[in-house]
Amino acid sequence: MQFGEGFLLPCVISPNPNMSDKVSNQLPTQDVPAASYPFFTHLARTINSGQARSIVISGNIYDLYYDGREYLPLIPFLINKTKVPGLIQVIYELNGPIRIAEEDRPKLREAWTAWKNQVAIDAVATREVLQDGSKFELRRKEFDQYLRDAIGNSTQALEFMRQLTICSRNCLKENLLIIIEGTDILLPSGDGDVSKMNDAQLRRITIVTDWFGDPSFFNGKDNVLLLAESRSLIHQRVSRLPQVLTVEIPSPDLASRRHYAQWHASSSGNRHVIDTLDVVADATAGLSLHAMRQLLLASDYSKQPIQRQDTTLQVEQFIQSQLGDDVIEFKKPIQTLKDVIGFSKLKDFLRDYLIPRMKLPDDRALPGAAIAGPIGGGKTFIFEAVAAELDMPVLVLKNIRSQWFGQTDVIFERLRRVLEALEKVVIFVDEADTQFGSVGEGAHETERRLTGKIQAMMSDPKLRGKVIWLLMTARIHLLSPDIRRPGRVGDLIIPILDPTGEDRLEFIRWMLGPTKLATDELVEWLDKEGLEEDYSSAAYAALRSQFKAVPPKNAEELKIIVRDFLQPAIKQTRRYQTLQALINCTRRSLLPNPDISDQERAQMEEEIRLLESMGIR
Repeated sequence: MQFGEGFLLPCVISPNPNMSDKVSNQLPTQDVPAASYPFFTHLARTINSGQARSIVISGNIYDLYYDGREYLPLIPFLINKTKVPGLIQVIYELNGPIRIAEEDRPKLREAWTAWKNQVAIDAVATREVLQDGSKFELRRKEFDQYLRDAIGNSTQALEFMRQLTICSRNCLKENLLIIIEGTDILLPSGDGDVSKMNDAQLRRITIVTDWFGDPSFFNGKDNVLLLAESRSLIHQRVSRLPQVLTVEIPSPDLASRRHYAQWHASSSGNRHVIDTLDVVADATAGLSLHAMRQLLLASDYSKQPIQRQDTTLQVEQFIQSQLGDDVIEFKKPIQTLKDVIGFSKLKDFLRDYLIPRMKLPDDRALPGAAIAGPIGGGKTFIFEAVAAELDMPVLVLKNIRSQWFGQTDVIFERLRRVLEALEKVVIFVDEADTQFGSVGEGAHETERRLTGKIQAMMSDPKLRGKVIWLLMTARIHLLSPDIRRPGRVGDLIIPILDPTGEDRLEFIRWMLGPTKLATDELVEWLDKEGLEEDYSSAAYAALRSQFKAVPPKNAEELKIIVRDFLQPAIKQTRRYQTLQALINCTRRSLLPNPDISDQERAQMEEEIRLLESMGIR
């Protein structure tokens, strides 16, 4: 029996406190238009076309959904939306019995009785009179007992539901729609290692594998919906069956958030929300409706409009709770490009080209940039300023490899849902060469798979113009070639080099700022004699800090301090990193010599090989 995209009448089901718990008061339907759910349309088409009879529903499964009258959790929403003639719904939740609507239970009970007694369902009444009626009554009691015994015995519950589908094919006119909650708990992945699983878990995996692998089942008309946040959380012996398809529920988009805010405002009469629907919907990007509801309830209570800082804090807390503090954090850079000393040509490039292109909303936008250069060059400081100029949420990815190594894909899937829900976001990755894993033969399977997914996400057309990747690294050559290719951050690789010329003089004056001794004579001495040519931004900052802590009394004392200051023995390493940044740069205009010849590039490559022969990497 088919069901469509439109809203349907709610079914009458047996009492269940979890199901009847309403999130908000009912609202007259004429006040709020219908909500659109593409995932449900996809689900309906998959079932109606017969593409699959076993479907994993994953993604944002713990949120609220509008059934045409009110917002409900996913299972009640699915029940209401799939209540059509000729379809019997069987619901199994981990904390309760197997539930069937009151009007459908007798039909299924009689079908079970007929099947177990090997008689046609239309002949049950006659055979019960002519034969021993106790056999039929025993099967009815057995059916009711199985429904109750599902509490605390999920293995038996799965086997009973499997047998119900066999019963349905033989003795039932209606079709079954079975909805199973918490499939990731019933059939845990266990990294695919069956040796780590107990007997009950192995039994359940065997039951479901036999069930979904039975040709009579997948060629039949009954359907099973498995609810789990991620398909990868379900044991691979089930999740990798080709006849098991997945329907993913995304995080709420702008239209969904606006619809919920409108529905809630109409229900509560909160004029502050009604008057600012578009602002509230836009500011809550990245939130689930549950998290959004908390903001709306606070506004109801205070009778005050929702403030931007409230939504920002809520979004940050929600995303960090979803992904974990050790995986992601929000960055709030306070510096802008005006605070960046030197780098005059680079700052012009950033203002005139990079920032405008990153602000574009479609495929004209840059997917991101890789920032290369020697350690201590100021890469992070400069591009934190760029992130501040972009005026977008800045997410810092950290400890990616240690967090994901050997774990499931669920963190990645949560990250993707968050990025798709946010209207515009900057992903900031420092030390990118160590953060991203390898895709080579020596890498762990999970690490290789997730790194590949991140690379694919960088070039995903759906995220172009929404997600900007900024990767900082002093070792650009160690960044995967797959990441450095055009279409990903390879569209733009920017070298950050030690200041020279006027930029160097600006750094010297800035360094002397706390001393009040910045005469032209002293600046010239520091430029020509006092400071080495390869002074980095970090070295200037270290001397400035020392001058602030112990201010020199005069120019001679300052010179003594400068002469005493020795740079660490990393000159060859920094030279190697500088050469790699120059060789990998993707814009001539960003090189010290834009007219660099092929011969000069070949000389740099030869110097790189020489340094590598000395053990410099």
